[in-house]
Amino acid sequence: MESSSRRGIVLMIMAMLTIPVVDGTAKYLSDEFSPLFISWARYAIACLFVLPFAFFKRGMNIFPKEKISVHFLRTIFLISSMTLYFVSVSLIPLATAISAYFVGPIVAVVLGVLLLKERWNLIKCLSLTLGFVGSIIIVRPGSELEPGIIMALISGCFFALYMITSRMTSVESDPIKTLALQCAFGVVVLSPLAVFFWKQPTPEYLHFFLLIGLCSALGHIMTIYAFRHADASTLAPLVYVELFATVCIGYIVFSEIPSFSTVMGAFFIIVSGLLLFRVKEKNG
Repeated sequence: MESSSRRGIVLMIMAMLTIPVVDGTAKYLSDEFSPLFISWARYAIACLFVLPFAFFKRGMNIFPKEKISVHFLRTIFLISSMTLYFVSVSLIPLATAISAYFVGPIVAVVLGVLLLKERWNLIKCLSLTLGFVGSIIIVRPGSELEPGIIMALISGCFFALYMITSRMTSVESDPIKTLALQCAFGVVVLSPLAVFFWKQPTPEYLHFFLLIGLCSALGHIMTIYAFRHADASTLAPLVYVELFATVCIGYIVFSEIPSFSTVMGAFFIIVSGLLLFRVKEKNG
């Protein structure tokens, strides 16, 4: 069990280092394209990678049949979270958006204990507390809330619901089938918005859209496998790794220099994830 948990932790960290590439690319593309169109493109292009792979591995049986309503609900939560977050990063700096977004893991831990009857222990409590303190330092409560920050906060709440429903489906469902359904259903749900906000990408932007689709597919398949090896309240604090990676992309690509409070908050968040990992490793 401990070895399986470590595997889930490693997969989650890798996923959280991949997904910020999607967010940074989406922010770059938002200067030319609607965030709603970018959201659709993310799923549509991911399908180009995921569906052929799913067909190769599973034949014609590429979608899950068990708990199908939960799968649909899970995808709707993810679509809502992703779309709101893309709108957010188009309005405010990446570091600010991801900081507000991280109300999600806190909500997910609480929901995991209340709804899924997952165990609560001192290490999870300490790790979550450190991550929460880091996020508060970065967000700096008391400052005027911008629309972009509100969008990011709501996005984080939807992500918490996505994490809980992922746990509900991950044990029984094949991860490849789960991702295939997620991508295909995402395209269907977002297509009406894509038509309304359609803008034909020129060749200079096509490789950016391809990058979004590929990194999205990789990030989510690793997340799905992570939930097969560890419970939601264990993995939730590790989502904070995404914050550090996003801040780095904001600085390197967009010249968004983090403030002192951002650096201090990131320090607490990194310690949060490392503490959880080291304790799991020691007990293993």
